[in-house]
Amino acid sequence: MTDTRSTPPAAAATPASSLPARWQALLAPRLAAGETLLAWLETDLDARLHFATGLVAVSDRRLFACAPGASTCEEWSLAAGLALQHHDHAGVGTLELLDGSGRLACWRFTLGENLAALRVVAAFEQQLQTLVTGLPPEVEEEAVCPRCKAPLPPGEDECPICVRELQTPPSTWVLFRLWRFAHPYRWRLLAGFLLTLASTAATLVAPYMSMPLMDNVLIPYQNGQPIDRDLVVLYLGGLLGSALVAWGLGWARTYILALVSERMGADLRTTTYEHLLALSQEYFGGKRTGDLMARIGSETDRINIFISLHLLDFATDVLMITMTAVILVSINPWLALVTLLPLPLIAWMIHVVRDRLRTGFEKVDRIWAEVTNVLADTIPGIRVVKAFAQEKREVERFRAANQHNLQVNDRVNRVWSLFTPTVTLLTEIGLLVVWAFGIWQVSRDQITVGVLTAFLAYISRFYTRLDSMSRIVSVTQKAAAGAKRIFDILDHVSSVPEPQNPVHLPAVKGRIELRQIGFRHGTRAVTRDMSLTIQPGEMIGLVGHSGSGKSTLVNLICRFYDVAEGAILIDGIDIRSVPVAEYRRNIGLVLQEPFLFFGTIAENIAYGKPDATREEIVAAARAANAHEFILRLPHGYDSLVGERGQALSGGERQRISIARALLIDPRILILDEATSSVDTTTEKEIQKALDNLVHGRTTIAIAHRLSTLRQANRLVVLDRGKIVEVGSHDQLMALEGHYYRLYMAQARNVDAEEQLPRFDAPAKEHA
Repeated sequence: MTDTRSTPPAAAATPASSLPARWQALLAPRLAAGETLLAWLETDLDARLHFATGLVAVSDRRLFACAPGASTCEEWSLAAGLALQHHDHAGVGTLELLDGSGRLACWRFTLGENLAALRVVAAFEQQLQTLVTGLPPEVEEEAVCPRCKAPLPPGEDECPICVRELQTPPSTWVLFRLWRFAHPYRWRLLAGFLLTLASTAATLVAPYMSMPLMDNVLIPYQNGQPIDRDLVVLYLGGLLGSALVAWGLGWARTYILALVSERMGADLRTTTYEHLLALSQEYFGGKRTGDLMARIGSETDRINIFISLHLLDFATDVLMITMTAVILVSINPWLALVTLLPLPLIAWMIHVVRDRLRTGFEKVDRIWAEVTNVLADTIPGIRVVKAFAQEKREVERFRAANQHNLQVNDRVNRVWSLFTPTVTLLTEIGLLVVWAFGIWQVSRDQITVGVLTAFLAYISRFYTRLDSMSRIVSVTQKAAAGAKRIFDILDHVSSVPEPQNPVHLPAVKGRIELRQIGFRHGTRAVTRDMSLTIQPGEMIGLVGHSGSGKSTLVNLICRFYDVAEGAILIDGIDIRSVPVAEYRRNIGLVLQEPFLFFGTIAENIAYGKPDATREEIVAAARAANAHEFILRLPHGYDSLVGERGQALSGGERQRISIARALLIDPRILILDEATSSVDTTTEKEIQKALDNLVHGRTTIAIAHRLSTLRQANRLVVLDRGKIVEVGSHDQLMALEGHYYRLYMAQARNVDAEEQLPRFDAPAKEHA
C-alpha cells in the first residue's frame, strides 16, 4: 500500500495521481470535474480472508470500492444516513458501509493497513458532516513525529517507525553515568587514585637512579677509576626500595579498587533487576528472555572487569605518560620533543578506530543475545523439542546464530587487528628515532651516556604504557556498549506508574466497577466503552470467543496494564491511585498455564506469603484438594518440583497454583482457565473446592468450557472487546443471542464426541 501519511486525513487532499497505476486507471475517469480524492486504502483480504488486493477510496462527494480482480468500481454518494464503521478482531480489520436498511458493503484487511483505514473513516465522517450540516469540518491537529514527520498512531506517543529503525549508537560518555553507582564508594575510589599516583611515582624512581649509576659508577670505572662501593649500595638500595614501595602500593590500590568494582557491579545488577521487575507486563511482551539475562549477567560482568582492571590500568597509563613526559622535558627538552613525535598520529588513529569499534561491539552484544535467546528457548522447552524430534532443527538454529555472531566478530577483529600492530610499529619507530637522535647528541657532548640510558629506560616504559593505553580502546567501547544496554532498561519508564499521591486502601470489600474503560494495544483497539459493576462476594463468569477480550479485562483489573480510557474502581477508589503492590496483595490469581518455581512444594505454595506457617500451607493445600497427592510424594511438602514444576503433572501443578492463590486469602479471586489443564476427575475435585472457597470473595472466572461456570451469579459475554450480554445462564439462553450460540455450539461438539469410542469419563457430565 502506498503511504498517505504525509497529510492528515481531513487536513489536506491526496491527489488521485498518488494512487498506484492500476487503481488510477479505474478510478480517475470516474472522478467528476472538481472532485478531490481525500483518502484511500488498499485492502489485502477478500471476503473469505484470502490474500487479495482491493481498493476503498473516499472523495469529497462519494465513496468508491474496487473488489479484487474487478474491472469496475462501485460507488456511493455521501448522504445523510450513510455510515462507515471500523473495527478489528483477532488480527483482521473490517470496514462496513451502512445505511438505514442495513449493511451495504464490507471490506477486510490485515492490521498492517489499519492506519490507512482510520484515515479513510476520518475523511468519510468529516466530509459527510460538511455535506449534511453545511459547516466546515472540525480539524484536529494530528500528532506528528518530530524526526520522520510521519503522523503518530492514535494514542501513541512514540513513532513506531523511528522506534524500530533508530538504533542509537553507544557513546563512551555513557560510562560517566556509572558515577551514580560509584558515588557511595567515592572515598575508597579517592584512596585508590592516590595509591595509583604514589605507586606510579615509585616505579619512575628506578630509571632516574640509573642515570647517576651510569655516570658516577660504571663510566668512571671504564675510564680506570675504582668503584665507589658506597655509591653502588646507595643506588642499588634506592632501586630495591622503590621496587618494594611500588609493589606494596600497587597491591593496596588493586585490592581496594577490586572491592569497589565488585560492589558497584552488585549494585548495578540489583538495581537493574529491581527496575526490571517494576516495569509493566507490556515491556516484557516485546523482549526475549535470553537478551534480558545477558544484559543483567554478562554486561554487568564486563563493566565490572573494565572498572576493576582496565580502568585502573588506563589511569596508571595516563599518570605514567604524564609524569614521564615531565621528567623527560626536565632532563632534555629536545630529546623529549623527539620522543613525543608519534603521539599525535596515535591519537588520530584512536579517534578513527574508536567509532568503528563502538558500533561494532554494540552489534556484537546484540548478536550474542541471539545466541542466548536460542538457549533460553530450547532448554526450558526441551520436552517439546524432543517430543517433536526437532533436535537437529534447534542445533541448526544455534549454529546459524553462532555463525552470525562469528561473522560480526570477524568484522570487528579486522579493524582491531590492524590498529594494534600499527601502534606497536609506531612506538618501535619512535624508539629508533630516539636512539639515533640521542647518539647524535652524545657524539656532540650535549648529553652524557647516563642521560641517554635514563631516557631509553623512560622511553621504554613510556611507549609500553602508550601501547597499553591504545589497547584500552577496545575494552572501553565494549564497556560502553554494555552500559548502554543496561541503561536502556534503567531509562525505560513503566506504563503502569506508581501514583505520586498514593491513596491507601482500607479493608477491601471487593466491589469492582468498570467505568467506560477502553484499552489499545498499539493502534489496535482491544476493549471499548466497557462498563460493569461487580458486587462484593459475587462470582462473575467471563464468556466469549478467543480474542474477545476476556484475558485483557483480567489484566486490566489486575493492573498489569492501565486503561487508555475510563477508570477501574475498587470499593469506589481508582486503582491507579493505589500503590501497585498494595493493590495486588488483595488479588489471588490462578493462571491458565500454572508456573512453579524451582524449589519445594511448600515454598511454591507460600510464594505469596513467605512467612506462612506449615499449618497454613497445609490448610491451603487441603482447600485446593492437593494435600493427598502431596503426601504421596517421597518427601511430602519438602519434595522438589523441578524447574517450572516438571516433576508434577499438569493437574497437580494447577492445584499447587490454586493453593498458592488461596494462601494469601485474597478478597478478589481471579481464575483464568483454572481447570483447563486437568482431567475430568481432577476438575470435579477442584470445582468442589472452588464452590466452597468463592463464598465471601469477589470472583472472576474465565472458562472456555461453559459448564465450569455453572456456579457463577452472572455471566458476562464479551465479543470484539465489548460487553454484549450480562445475565444468568437461564436468562442468556432465553435471549438466544451470543451466549446461546456459544453454548449450543459446545453442546453440538459434545454430542458429536459422544458418538466416538471413549476411554475416559463421558464429556456429557460437564455439558
